[in-house]
Amino acid sequence: MGVVKGVEKIRISISRPSSKMKVWMIRATTSVLLWTCVVQLTTIGEMWGPRVLKGWPSQSASAALQENVPSLPARVLPPKRVYKNNGYLMVSCNGGLNQMRAAICDMVAIARYLNVTLIVPELDKTSFWADPSEFQDIFDVEHFITSLRDEVRVLKELPSRLKQRVELGMTYTMPPVSWSDISYYYNQILPLIQKYKVVHLNKTDARLANNHQPLELQKLRCRVNFFALRFTTQIEELGKRVIRLLRQNGPFLVLHLRYEMDMLAFSGCTQGCNDEEVEELTRMRYAYPWWKEKIINSDLKRKDGLCPLTPEETALTLRALDIDPNMQIYVAAGEIYGGDRRMASLAASYPKLVRKETLLEPSDLRFFQNHSSQMAALDYLVALESDIFVPTYDGNMAKVVEGHRRYFSSKQLLLFDSYIISKVL
Repeated sequence: MGVVKGVEKIRISISRPSSKMKVWMIRATTSVLLWTCVVQLTTIGEMWGPRVLKGWPSQSASAALQENVPSLPARVLPPKRVYKNNGYLMVSCNGGLNQMRAAICDMVAIARYLNVTLIVPELDKTSFWADPSEFQDIFDVEHFITSLRDEVRVLKELPSRLKQRVELGMTYTMPPVSWSDISYYYNQILPLIQKYKVVHLNKTDARLANNHQPLELQKLRCRVNFFALRFTTQIEELGKRVIRLLRQNGPFLVLHLRYEMDMLAFSGCTQGCNDEEVEELTRMRYAYPWWKEKIINSDLKRKDGLCPLTPEETALTLRALDIDPNMQIYVAAGEIYGGDRRMASLAASYPKLVRKETLLEPSDLRFFQNHSSQMAALDYLVALESDIFVPTYDGNMAKVVEGHRRYFSSKQLLLFDSYIISKVL
């Protein structure tokens, strides 16, 4: 009986192929069909190829095209600087674009001379402009890191073990003393970094003295400003477009007309403002506790040469300097306080006044709206390429652009001395 059942099982297995056999047969059949299709398509291609596939380059043609296309040179990165890492430096920049830009130059130099690792700086989001932009939204962060690798190690964020400590508040935070010598950072800040491993400097503007510093430190500041801090591709391309539009109509002058509401409120300079505007600017000054000076005599400050030129004074000065009335004048500034009323005399003297908002379509600036630092970056690029650059106040942008232009070119700079002008006017 058992023998009979065994024979029956063998018969069933022979009559019905296993599932593995079925899969094998399907694969074999599919392969034959695909091969037949390839042969047919090859035959058709030989017959109709010259007509239908004429635009498709052959393998040899593609190779020839590739030979004729010059290959881009590989980017040569500077060698990494090898040093014993003393710890990590975090920095939070304060102020507008150019104030933060100057501070970043200082912080890189400090990190280099303390032999510490710098974390990509955090940008100000709490100032008057309330710009939410991160470092990588304005600057090419990869270029910033790699271009400085032979001087200082820069990381996008802390290593995870240290990041957890910072999140738990286990770090040392402080504002360094303003206009300090590099020795202050050696003697005061470096021991703190070595002790806590991470130190966070929460204010960075004007924290390193300009003069009487080591030459190598000054050179590094320039290298950061003129080479490492490159704007993002989006900002660079839009800036080039603005410059092309201006060049189509001949030479142009960039006027950094520093007459925005925040500037007037901070400085207390209210020349030409009515009583209502003076009151508004005063309220704004008191609303910002970190603006130290509250009670300001506008007339005395102007006589000391500490006020920006008004639009009316700017028009008189440009005419006195014999600037051609037909010259294109690109106004690099935010919204002018007082609007068209305050710009009337300047527009009458120089009718070819333009701004990025008048040269570009609203769609071009859509991604830059409510991002004052990115808008300022566009003005910065145009200012660098202008035939004449005229700042009406000796502020951060005036200083940084002046240094940049002097470093790379011999284009004209007209630096107004507001003290002398106030005496003349």
